[in-house]
Order: sequence, then structure tokens, then C-alpha cells
Amino acid sequence: MADERCEEDIKRKMSLKRCEVCNTEEAKYRCPRCMKYSCSLICVKQHKTTYNCNGVREKTAFVSINQFSDLNLLSDYRFLEDVGRMADCAARDVASHRPRTNKFVNFLRNRARRYNIHLKTLPFGFTKRRENSTFFNNKEKKFYWHLKLIFPHSHAKFTEKRVPDDKPLCDVLKYYTDPQESDPVICQRLKIYSASPPSDIQILMKVEITPCNSSRNELELFF
Repeated sequence: MADERCEEDIKRKMSLKRCEVCNTEEAKYRCPRCMKYSCSLICVKQHKTTYNCNGVREKTAFVSINQFSDLNLLSDYRFLEDVGRMADCAARDVASHRPRTNKFVNFLRNRARRYNIHLKTLPFGFTKRRENSTFFNNKEKKFYWHLKLIFPHSHAKFTEKRVPDDKPLCDVLKYYTDPQESDPVICQRLKIYSASPPSDIQILMKVEITPCNSSRNELELFF
């Protein structure tokens, strides 16, 4: 509504002006660049030749506060709208966020295939993919995994980076659940786990690409 009222005010003010080219007819148009008034297509073309004007609005041109009018306000408003639309389109364009090469991902997949590991990757742009630090050490011939540990009874989540593929899961969990080897702060937060015998702790791994409430695979710990 405010935009429509502003346009009506501009049209009303323009009707009081005369064409600055022929100086006879009532003005109907105003050049977005040089702000000259004109009445017809002929006068519009003539003004471009006379004033060497291309008719394209200079969106970022400086306007002093004394000369700032409703037309400038409307121009700035539309400029901000255009910027917002461009930013939104850029954010939605998956191709613009895609890396130029997939060599790293292809390398991981090839190495995983050699070790009979079915490696799945998320599409580009996903937060989990950006955060994932999994890599393959070509010298040691082993994967270093990015693990996310979730302790539902304590409402706690932790991330383990660069965990070698030959490290037992029980050694990974000692830092969190073992009363003697775990960090005191973490141990207190995970008190329900550290106070329980290892045989009572159930380890589950989510089965990906399945319905949300599907079953999970149970893992066994060997001590």
C-alpha cells in the first residue's frame, strides 16, 4: 500500500510538469538517469541524443538530503528489493556452491571400495558434509573417521575427529564413560553412563537412508 501511494504521489507531481524536450505537452515520463521529463517516445529518444543519456538508472548515485524526494525513496526501496532477490537466488543456486573438483570425494570412495566399505556422501551444501573431517591417510593406509557420539539419557552430544579405523570403539568411549580415564566434567555430565557397568551400556548405530523411526543396528563392545 505504501508503495502504491508513493507512485500515485509521483504521478500527480509529474502531471504538473511539462515535457523538457518539446516544452509543450504534459509530462508523462521521467528518465531514471538524468531525471528529465518527457511526454512521448519521440521526446524520450530526442532527450537521449541531446543529453547523451542512456536512460539507465544509476542506482547508487549520491543524492543530498536537500534533494532527496519520494522518487529517490522509491528508487532506494526497489534497489534493496533487487539486492534481496539476487541474494536469495544465489543462496538457492546449488551450482554456485559446488566445488570445482570432486577429486577428494572420488579418492575417498575409491579407497573405501578397496577396503569393502560402502561410503555414502551427502550432497554439496549440507552442513554435515562441510563439518565432516573424515580422510584417508595414504601413507598409513587407513581411514580417520569423523564420529558423532550421542548420549540420549544425558542429552549430550560430542564429536570425535580423526579417529583411526583400527581403534576399538571401547577405547573411544573410555574418555566419556570410564570413571577413571574420562574427563571429570564430562564424567559428571554423563554420570548415568559412567556409573553403569559396561555390560549395561547399549551402543546403537543409525541406519542411514531409512524412515525416521526405523530400527538401529546394535554394536558389541569387546574388552
